Amino acid sequence: MSSFSVPPPKCLQKPLAVPHRYMFGPGPSNVPSRILMAGINPVIGHMHPEIFEIMNDIKSGIQYMFQTQNNMTLAVSGTGHTAMECAIFNTVEPGDSVLSAVNGIWGERAADMAERIGRALSKYRPVVLFLAHGESSTGVLHPLDGIGQLCHKYGCLLLVDSVASIGGTPLFMDQQGIDILYTGSQKVLNAPPGTAPISFSERACQKVFNRRTKPVSFFLDLSWLANYWGCDGKPSRVYHHTGPVTAFYSLRESLAVLAEEGLEKSCERHEKVAEYFHAGLESMGLKLFVKEKKARLPTVTTIVAPHGYDWKEITTYIMKTHNLEISGGLGPSVGLVLRVGLMGCNSTKDNVDMVLEALKDALKHCHKSKV
Repeated sequence: MSSFSVPPPKCLQKPLAVPHRYMFGPGPSNVPSRILMAGINPVIGHMHPEIFEIMNDIKSGIQYMFQTQNNMTLAVSGTGHTAMECAIFNTVEPGDSVLSAVNGIWGERAADMAERIGRALSKYRPVVLFLAHGESSTGVLHPLDGIGQLCHKYGCLLLVDSVASIGGTPLFMDQQGIDILYTGSQKVLNAPPGTAPISFSERACQKVFNRRTKPVSFFLDLSWLANYWGCDGKPSRVYHHTGPVTAFYSLRESLAVLAEEGLEKSCERHEKVAEYFHAGLESMGLKLFVKEKKARLPTVTTIVAPHGYDWKEITTYIMKTHNLEISGGLGPSVGLVLRVGLMGCNSTKDNVDMVLEALKDALKHCHKSKV
């Protein structure tokens, strides 16, 4: 008598059906066919020499993207959240303090922000200062110049999240004194979610490899990851985890696309498209959430939720009618904004025109309260 009492699910008897959508929210972005095709190459072993060569290519691509010479440069198997945990788990020990800069106040002068950070560094003596270069929930671009130098004055590491910004606006890891920098694969890079580039400075490595205790995560232990990625100078790599080889193919191809266009041209394109988009929104009578131009993130635009409308009705209408994703706010911006992400291959004036037409249509057909 069979002991298998749970029958095969009927849903799996149907073929997989995934619709095409215009992914113009804060991420993930659309994946161009070139990068999709890279991901369907044959699966080979995660410890095969060909995979190590691909990983070496990825490392070189990340060094270019981050503008760094750091040897300790790799891609974590996971999303940007995984890279964040990798950074914190490896640098922070019990009893250590971490200071986080909140980018909720846009348009604040950089000098004033630096002064506030300096006071906090002096008072709390954290081992790590965390800040998001591009805050996708509010659409704020955080100034970085001088922050690394300030951190090092107080013996603190600078940890920067560039998930929503890298490739879309200038960032220079070595020049700006960033000790740990990470991003995700699914935004400007236009690769599927699941790999997260990260790099550690020599100063950060000194902290990591002189810990009193082991990191809380074996999976994210940098001593193991460094060996798997060939960053520790040892003659051979040993098994740590089964790397997502097809995701590595896609990540390598996305870095190749970025390298072919060039970082400078990519940043210029994103900035010009963002300016074109902002002008179009303002011509419609819509207001930008971030008032100061220099503080606006070129990759993710936040629009003040139109007065009298239900933001959720707008996003639902646009999805249903135009097959186009934009989103509402997140965290502190919930109910206050609409968020539109135009990243990587999606950052074009044609796509801006598409979004503007969809917004005009939604404002014409969605219910507007008279209150």
